[in-house]
Amino acid sequence: MELKSLFAHELKSQLLLSDWSENDICDLIETPKHSHLGDLAFPCFQLSKTLKKAPARIAADIAGSLSSPLFSKVEAVGPYVNIHFNGAKAGKEIVSDILAKGEDYGTHTFGENKTIVLDMSSPNIAKPFSMGHLRSTVIGNAIATIAEKCGYATEKINYIGDWGTQFGKLIVAFKKWGEPDKVKENPIAELFVLYKKFHEEAELDPSLEDEGRRAFKLLEDGDEEVTKLWRWFKDESLESFKKIYSLLGVGFDSYNGEAFFNDKMGEVVTLLQEQHLLEESQGAQVVRMDEGNLPPCLIKKSDGATLYATRDLAAALFRKRQYAFEEALYIVGQEQTVHFKQVVNVLKKLGFNWADEMKHIPFGLYLKDGKKMSTRKGRVILLEEVLQEAIKMAEGNIKQKNPDLKNAHAVARDVGVGAVLFHDLKNDRLNDIDFSLDHMLTFEGETGPYIQYTYARAQSLLRKAGDLHPLTFDGLDDAESWEVVKQLRLFPEIIERAWQHYAPSIIAKYLIDTAQSFNRYYGKTKIISEDTQQSSRLALVHAVGIVLAEGLRLLGMKSPSEM
Repeated sequence: MELKSLFAHELKSQLLLSDWSENDICDLIETPKHSHLGDLAFPCFQLSKTLKKAPARIAADIAGSLSSPLFSKVEAVGPYVNIHFNGAKAGKEIVSDILAKGEDYGTHTFGENKTIVLDMSSPNIAKPFSMGHLRSTVIGNAIATIAEKCGYATEKINYIGDWGTQFGKLIVAFKKWGEPDKVKENPIAELFVLYKKFHEEAELDPSLEDEGRRAFKLLEDGDEEVTKLWRWFKDESLESFKKIYSLLGVGFDSYNGEAFFNDKMGEVVTLLQEQHLLEESQGAQVVRMDEGNLPPCLIKKSDGATLYATRDLAAALFRKRQYAFEEALYIVGQEQTVHFKQVVNVLKKLGFNWADEMKHIPFGLYLKDGKKMSTRKGRVILLEEVLQEAIKMAEGNIKQKNPDLKNAHAVARDVGVGAVLFHDLKNDRLNDIDFSLDHMLTFEGETGPYIQYTYARAQSLLRKAGDLHPLTFDGLDDAESWEVVKQLRLFPEIIERAWQHYAPSIIAKYLIDTAQSFNRYYGKTKIISEDTQQSSRLALVHAVGIVLAEGLRLLGMKSPSEM
């Protein structure tokens, strides 16, 4: 039985409150900030009205009569009942549970296989995949794996930016200055060069802008030559993107981008017209939302062209019908907050109450030297270059510290890529992040390599011990091992909390704390020492490895067994 549940069970027996379930009691139980105050604490404030006593008096009464073989100490501290567990006995319950469940430890079933749709990554065709796109990609991927750990089914959608006037401009640029062989050799870089050249030339010759608009109109009208070029640009770009996704270990269930919804926007406009929600504003068609203190949502421009919001509305309708989602999560930068409020508001005006299931999951920016990245100002950092540089630095570290390591390149890839991912995910997603490759790759402190190295150290200990399976945990009575066990106990509730807040950083910070706790234990304890407790110590090491590896997996990271 989980320790909170065990404490709740004892409290329920003691309190004799028929209208309180053990789950009700469990929800109130807290973990004290300082370990000397106890392992768990129960606040008695809510009992005061029912029992007609002061909370401190209730706490003292409970502490005086509560007992269990698993409790080493029960005391009242003001209005709290604090308990200290018997580390050896309680530890056996926890570690044995981890060893029995393995990678399934921490799995929840409350998702009931309901579907979560995640709109994530969404780079623009023919433009570089920058560090700015990393956040949506890795935060979305981690939230998806956490959702699956909680029993949900997921659909990861890469809503590619593959439509708009910029493609008319790109088509004009390619026809004027493009070389097919160069594009095939390095699609993203070459297409981006052409796109920038178009804007440079358009400053000298503004008529190019009209050419770009005409080319996009041809694309909208299905012109064969222009459509063929657009599809080629898209296919080449996707192939380049997929190389980056492969490095990151991220996959998608759908690449339906903006263009996919071109023939689905008419329904949105018709629905809005039928319910008299469209109004004219300076020649454009808008949905007003004065009651939400939001600006009008632009549906059609004065020339009749539809917009980003129109496509998002069509996409929402399609996804609800296609997936019958429990929640639709949009992992998009916080600068899009107003846009998503408008989209949800329009859907609710149309009578689609499931719009409340659509949630914007915002995040902060990557900064370079404290400033927002900008392609035009030369402050953009390309993700693929960062990943390759991180792998190269990891290889250098390995050559220096473990030159005989087998599969050194594969390990360097896992460590380098993992360093970049962890550097992002350990931060609260709403915070801006100042880019620092050197800080990402250190083996000390709050970094990915530090967690991975701790896991590798645990596996090394198990290899040195030889074949002692099956490992059993009969209990340890030292304070350091109990601190490790208490950390491992938290893993299931950490996962649940990470899901509730859509916050992978909760798991990342937990892994740091767990690795630090284990390393303190390792520093004070001789693990391999042939005495009666060796098997229990090794079982604890194995349990730590299980939790670290599963935690890293939830963040999209690998756990090399040697480094």
